[in-house]
Amino acid sequence: RGSHGPVTQVPGPRRWNQKSPSLWGKTLGWPSSVVCSVPGCVVVLSSTVVSDCKQMARESSVSYTLGKEFFLIAGHEICIRESLDSYGALVWPGAVALSQFLENNRQQVNFLDKAVLEIGAGTGLLSIVASLLGAWVTATDLPEILPNLTFNLSRNSKGRCRYTPQVTALTWGHDLEKNFPSTSCHYDYVLAADVVYHHDHQEELLATMHHFCRPASGTTLMWANKVRFQSDLKFTERFKSCFDTTLMTELKEGDVMIYKATARE
Repeated sequence: RGSHGPVTQVPGPRRWNQKSPSLWGKTLGWPSSVVCSVPGCVVVLSSTVVSDCKQMARESSVSYTLGKEFFLIAGHEICIRESLDSYGALVWPGAVALSQFLENNRQQVNFLDKAVLEIGAGTGLLSIVASLLGAWVTATDLPEILPNLTFNLSRNSKGRCRYTPQVTALTWGHDLEKNFPSTSCHYDYVLAADVVYHHDHQEELLATMHHFCRPASGTTLMWANKVRFQSDLKFTERFKSCFDTTLMTELKEGDVMIYKATARE
């Protein structure tokens, strides 16, 4: 069973420095569909996507323009390039929440000179923040996500970080020991944000978490998740049966939980 330890409050959102009134702190409209640059092409966003975008605009240090989001985290301006044609190329609330939590709790979760792996890195926001906090970061995702992930990491880490973040492909549950042998791949922290959504790969996700956070490995898993579906709750119960968990913070309005966990013996 998971345990609920001391809950840390995450400070409220900070206002942008108004460096460019046309971009920073912009008032946004959120359509249910967005017309792309290809004539006749319309990208239709699901109600969940639109709801999450609205929530992030209200609750985080974020400004949005089509295709880009701008953040002020860890004392740095971060620009994230997105794509509306893939869930893996959007910034989700869990990544924003965990990034802000790590920034505001550096003594509790110290990344300086630590080896950090992110699974399901998506646009790379969380890996960028971990790099800015002094970690040696490996960001992973599906092969088709890597070009945009690599672009964002390079754009936001060059000349700013102690270590150059690495990017590598990882398909949950596939060839884990072959590609990430347990004898040589050890991480102090594993990060995951909004990786549990309505998909058919939750068993593979849990196996991947367990591969990198083995018993007695000393690896700590930091997982942020926004509850959207009943499947989120079912996965959380499975997760707690495999890991000793502590709820670090709960953002009530956004339904985002941040857990700290280690594998059960």
